[in-house]
Amino acid sequence: QVQVVESGGGLVQPGGSLRLSCAASGFTFSTYDMGWYRQAPGKQRDFIAVITTGSSTNYVDSVKGRFTISRDNAKNTVYLQMNSLKPEDTAVYYCNARKCSGNVCFQYWGQGTQVTVSS
Repeated sequence: QVQVVESGGGLVQPGGSLRLSCAASGFTFSTYDMGWYRQAPGKQRDFIAVITTGSSTNYVDSVKGRFTISRDNAKNTVYLQMNSLKPEDTAVYYCNARKCSGNVCFQYWGQGTQVTVSS
């Protein structure tokens, strides 16, 4: 049974930091690219960051220099370190696992964790 479970969200003041975790099970974690997305109220779900199976990373411009994605294959966990948080970072943050083989792709989503940046 596949499980993708995010944790670490909460309320933080502007300029503060949070670290999100995403624990995965039920699939071969090390063979999946892992990503973080977020969805603000009334908006679509947007890509934030990805870390590949080879640990290459990519970020959306709005979080570059503030957020860092990392993975620990031994713990089947991906992290998102978020620094210098802004009110516009407020959203539900989702973890994504994705693997493509030829024309077939598999992906799994977590249930999301709320991040609220407010004074």
